[in-house]
Amino acid sequence: MALSSTSYKYVLGMDLGTTSIKVVLLETQSKRITDSYTMPTKADSSNTVKHANEQDPERIIDTLNQCIAALPRDKLQNVTKIGVSGQMHGVMFWKARTGCTWGRGDAAHMFFPKDTSQLITWQDGRCSSDFLSSLPQPDSHLSVATGFGCATIFWYLRHRPKFLAEFTIAGTIHDYVVTMLCGLDKCVMSTQNAASWGYFNTSTHQWNLDILKDSGFPVHLLPDPVKSGCHAGLTCSEWHGVPAQTPVGAALGDFQCSVYSCMTDRTNAVLNISTSAQLTFALPDGFKPPATPDPCSPMSYFPYFDDCYLAVAASLNGGNVMAAFVEMLTAWMKELGLDVGDTSIYSQLIKAALDQESSDLQVSPTILGERHNTTCLGLVSNISASNVSLGHVTRALCRGIMDNLATMLPPQTLLESGVKQIMGSGSALSRNEVLRQEAERAFPLPVLYGKDVDSAVGAAMFVNDRM
Repeated sequence: MALSSTSYKYVLGMDLGTTSIKVVLLETQSKRITDSYTMPTKADSSNTVKHANEQDPERIIDTLNQCIAALPRDKLQNVTKIGVSGQMHGVMFWKARTGCTWGRGDAAHMFFPKDTSQLITWQDGRCSSDFLSSLPQPDSHLSVATGFGCATIFWYLRHRPKFLAEFTIAGTIHDYVVTMLCGLDKCVMSTQNAASWGYFNTSTHQWNLDILKDSGFPVHLLPDPVKSGCHAGLTCSEWHGVPAQTPVGAALGDFQCSVYSCMTDRTNAVLNISTSAQLTFALPDGFKPPATPDPCSPMSYFPYFDDCYLAVAASLNGGNVMAAFVEMLTAWMKELGLDVGDTSIYSQLIKAALDQESSDLQVSPTILGERHNTTCLGLVSNISASNVSLGHVTRALCRGIMDNLATMLPPQTLLESGVKQIMGSGSALSRNEVLRQEAERAFPLPVLYGKDVDSAVGAAMFVNDRM
């Protein structure tokens, strides 16, 4: 006899990304994604602080609510676990017990942000090199960079201390969602997110409290660290049909969840290009990162799951570079009196680059710098009269994005580490055939592309497997 849809149980996976939110439902027995929905947040907000990058939590949560409401309600009523991931490094602030209000929206019970700050994202650039060099040396194998939670809190401590006094809790945007869903008075943060903030020792699983206290850092704002994969709490209310008392996992890093969704074998490397870009592979069991960071090294070691680490080349320049190129062309067209949409321009660029199989134009796309080299800028060279067409420029730009990653994590290192193939993932890679072609040229390994390879899927998979 066939089972009704209500006989199945589901895991709800959510990813609160830099530009969009994705939610999925994973059926617990088949481990198959049955439903998904994605929506752009359009949450960027203006700020008078130089190089600031902030987003509006109200828009983010509104988008999240719309995404959840788009999933089948009969399946939401049979959700047994919730996994959450999101953009790492960033920080927002809120007040205990008053960080949100619960109420009815459009035919659903949901929460709304209240008494929160803006989200200062990982792309925030307010912490200059001079400012960062003035901070105390962390007891961690990871360097502190602008856009990291603790660096941003230090900035507020020195420039706007009264601002910090308005709040009692700090966390990432996805930590905030978990805290509100569970009605927690204190934020719990996975080691993955804590490591992305700086001043966190992944060996002891503790914040550098003594170092921070000696510098006057408001340590009371710091979340309670827990191992990645831990249970954070139970939903304090019914939410879009998801029952109250549903277990929620501590929020995970979007990068680690993306890797988890497609790294089926330890001999796989993962290439992820979305807003930014990462190339990573799993290190052997028992690997211990160096005691102190090398700020000039393009390689980092991110905590994964089960006390394992990933070797990561994390570039700030990925799909955002293509987006900046499209925005530039759109602005030029408007100045010339033509109004052409970004989507139309993007598709025409890809078509032109596909017709142009190669180019001797050289583009270094590091317009946002890199964490290991904050002063580097973009560069275009070897320009001639015959290689400045849209096809040439787009092809060279895509090749430059891949060559930058290959410089950070050389193909030879992958081969020497036993990597057999590369799994490609990320929205920018999936929608850009030229980037895929250049990835296959840059690395002498098979590059495979999977279905449903993303952070929301990884969060659901992990919670279903482990929690």
